Amino acid sequence: MTKVYVPDTSVVVDGRVTRLVDGGELRDCEIIVPNLVVAELEHQANSGKDSGYSGLAELRRLRNLADEGRVKLSFVGERPTADQLAGAEFGAIDAAIRDLAREHGAALITSDMVMAETGRVEGLEVMYLKPLPVERKPKLLEYFDPNTMSVHLKDCVRPMAKVGRPGKFELKVLDERPLTEGQLREMAREIVEIARQDPDGFIELEREGITIVQFREYRIAIARPPFSDGFEITAVRPIAEVKLEDYRLSDKLKERLSKRAEGVLIAGPPGAGKSTFAQALAELYRSQDKIVKTMESPRDLQVSDEITQYSPLEGDMEKTADVLLLVRPDYTIYDEMRKTRDFQIFADMRLAGIGMVGVVHATRAIDAIQRLIGRVELGMIPMIADTVIFIKDGEIREVYALKSVVKVPHGMMEADLARPIIQVCDFETDEPVYEIYSFGEEIVVMPVRRRAPTRAERKMAEDIRREIKRRARADVEVEMLSESEAIVRADQEFIPRIIGRGGSTVDAIQRRLGVRIDVRERERGGAEAQEALEVGLQETKDHLVLTLGAEHRGRNVEIHAGDAFLFRATVGVRGDIRIEKGSELGKQLRNLTKQSVPIHAVFA
Repeated sequence: MTKVYVPDTSVVVDGRVTRLVDGGELRDCEIIVPNLVVAELEHQANSGKDSGYSGLAELRRLRNLADEGRVKLSFVGERPTADQLAGAEFGAIDAAIRDLAREHGAALITSDMVMAETGRVEGLEVMYLKPLPVERKPKLLEYFDPNTMSVHLKDCVRPMAKVGRPGKFELKVLDERPLTEGQLREMAREIVEIARQDPDGFIELEREGITIVQFREYRIAIARPPFSDGFEITAVRPIAEVKLEDYRLSDKLKERLSKRAEGVLIAGPPGAGKSTFAQALAELYRSQDKIVKTMESPRDLQVSDEITQYSPLEGDMEKTADVLLLVRPDYTIYDEMRKTRDFQIFADMRLAGIGMVGVVHATRAIDAIQRLIGRVELGMIPMIADTVIFIKDGEIREVYALKSVVKVPHGMMEADLARPIIQVCDFETDEPVYEIYSFGEEIVVMPVRRRAPTRAERKMAEDIRREIKRRARADVEVEMLSESEAIVRADQEFIPRIIGRGGSTVDAIQRRLGVRIDVRERERGGAEAQEALEVGLQETKDHLVLTLGAEHRGRNVEIHAGDAFLFRATVGVRGDIRIEKGSELGKQLRNLTKQSVPIHAVFA
């Protein structure tokens, strides 16, 4: 008598049925595929889900095996109703598949443990295919070598890869022949199948047009229209396991991270190495016999087995936080924080006494702190984040410590203006770099000193000088405001050469070096050095106007209130400096003039 089997949706998507036929385990048998399964796969494919495409591809291979006479294949049963499809996640389709297996006296084949146990309870013969380690290497992973960070594949485009390390990589073309959509669909189908079969693989997210797969250390994003303009596969993996000892940390910072820091923000631009540093920090806490958990979506940190990784529970990270508040780990790594609710969850957990490490996208260290403003109460920020570490190109560039003080804000003088202030200090020197405080209804983030240029900024300044010397034959002074922004000062006769016709020369320099350049006239010296001029403040509809006179246009000045420095500016073509009334600086100036504090300009 011919043995009869009924596969469910899970085992068809896994691609395991045809392998059983090829391996001889399902020899000379009849396979009955419920039309419920076909309809569910069709629905998934129409919704842009790769599991649907993988399942339909498996049925096509099963049809080929039947045409070769290796197995008898039939499709039976009714197609599901709209209510059954809508209730698929509640077991409506699974129940109908079990009923069909019972009706035909067939064995149920499934890779879903719940389906298998339910079938056994109902008295069915069940073949449960548990996940097994996959021995074959997916074709997609053949593009990786030991130095490959990520692989980028798109239909009608040559396959490319980032090779190197964060901050020091190059984009390489892997093959001159563009890929076709068919090739990419086959790779996607294989990845989805393998991820479902292997215990170290899973589907992290599946929505219309996008599937996120975690397979071992690889995070794979499969995008297709209408979400993207073409079929695309992006695969990313960490290329090195970095320990905290591999970073050049001062003894002071090592001690803070090991003993005192309990609210850490790790900030930096995309691809800078933030998550790699977070992994190293997690391993440090684990080595100190701390209980460490992670909150990730998707789960892609490469950490030891002792560190449990959590994803959003029922799609909601707040529910995950509720679980962690019951579990009470010593430290939790939150990778990554983007939305307002992420910052609020981070704050709630920190205030509940859990040590928190948050990973944040930011172009400057101060930007990570500013992302907390408005999302949590201002005075609570130092209790939520006591340490900010800025990572770029895989290296620690800046470290800030936060503390609360009560004082007169920088640049103000009246004692009755004293208020609670958050001081953002250079961690190594303990010198204030920024002050954050309330001024009326506004929150002010005020720089209090020009920090010393970093090594990267010094190198960029030298590159700018060299490039201007080559193109315009001019000697200039370069002041770096950040790694991507600079002020270039030159004598008046060289400025047209540096700018070029229509800005062509300075634009070319900016594109070549990846930095924004503001060209200004070099400051005058001699008898005019340190010349001071008292100025009055006038108001227009939208601006506060400091009038210095047409003879000073184009000059660089420092504006002071009494003995306190306020800001630097360049005198406009009308001989004045205009400040928007609604800005923090505008409000501060109006308040100072109400107090009759003299305003004067100092020409360097």
